[in-house]
Amino acid sequence: MRTNASKWLKTLYAQRQLVVLSLPVLFLLVFNYYPLWGWLIAFQDYKIGKNLTLFQQKWVGLDNFISIFTDSRFYSALVNTMGMGLLKIIFSYLFTLTLAVLINEIRLLRFKKAVQTISYLPHFVSWVVAANLLFVVFSPDNGIINLILMRLGIIDQTIPFMGMPSIFWLVVAFSEVWKSSGYGAIIYLSAMTAIDPVLYESADIDGAGRVRKIFSVTLPSIMPTVKILLVLTIGRLLSVGFEQVYLLRTAMTMSTGTTLEIYIYEFALRYAQYSKGAALSIFNSAISLALIFISHMTLKYFDQEGVF
Repeated sequence: MRTNASKWLKTLYAQRQLVVLSLPVLFLLVFNYYPLWGWLIAFQDYKIGKNLTLFQQKWVGLDNFISIFTDSRFYSALVNTMGMGLLKIIFSYLFTLTLAVLINEIRLLRFKKAVQTISYLPHFVSWVVAANLLFVVFSPDNGIINLILMRLGIIDQTIPFMGMPSIFWLVVAFSEVWKSSGYGAIIYLSAMTAIDPVLYESADIDGAGRVRKIFSVTLPSIMPTVKILLVLTIGRLLSVGFEQVYLLRTAMTMSTGTTLEIYIYEFALRYAQYSKGAALSIFNSAISLALIFISHMTLKYFDQEGVF
C-alpha cells in the first residue's frame, strides 16, 4: 500500500502543472454543478421557514411549469428577452469582430495600444456607473446627444431616449456594444497573433491589398475562434443581463424592459415563489443548451465541421 501511495504521490508531483490547470474544474463543480440539486424545488410547493428538509416539502409535479406557461407575463418577458438577445448578438458580435480587425490593422504600435486600452476600459465600469452615465448622456435636459442633435438642426425638441419603449431594445444593445466590444476583441486579437506571417508575405507577392488580406488571410485564419464564440454567444441568447436591463429601464419602459431574468427575480425574491423561480431557471438553461446544440449542428451541416 505504501508503495502504491508513494508512486501516486510521485506521479501527482510530476504532473503538478496539470493539476493546477485542472483547479478551475473544481470551481465549476462546486459553484455551478453542485447547486443544481436545488432544482428539485421546481417540482415542489416549496415553503421557506417551515423547518422542513428539501425532501419533506410537498411535491406538485409539473404544476409550477404549467402555472408559468399559462401566464401572459411570461410570454411578454420571453419576447423582450429574445428581442434584446438577438440585437445583442447582431450588433455586439459583429462590432467586436470588426473592431478587432481594425485594431489589428493599425501599424503605429503606440496608437494601437492606446486604441485597445481605451476600447476595453468600459468593461471594467460597473453597470451602476454605466447606467447613470447613459442617463446623463441621453437626458432630454442638457444631455449631450440631444444638444448635438439640436445644434445640427436634426430635431426641433429634445427626445427622452431612455423613456421610449419603442427603442429600449436598441438602447440595451448599443450600451452592450459600448461596454463589452473592446474587451471581447482581445480574444480575436490573440487569435490573430497566431497567424503565420508567411501568409501575409505570400499575399503581398500576389499583389493583395490590405482589404484583400483581411478577407483572404486574417478572417479565414481566425475562423475556428469566430465559430466557437458565435456558438457560445447564441447559447446566451436568453441571458441578456439582469443588472444592465434592470438599471436601464424606467417606469415608462417596463413593458419592453421586463426580461426572463427580471421575471425570475420577481417570482423568486419579490413574491417569495421560489419553486416558480427554479422552474423558470430550468426552462432558461434548457433553451440555452438547446440553442448551443442547434447552432453547432447548423455549423456542422454547412461547414462540415462543428465546434466540438
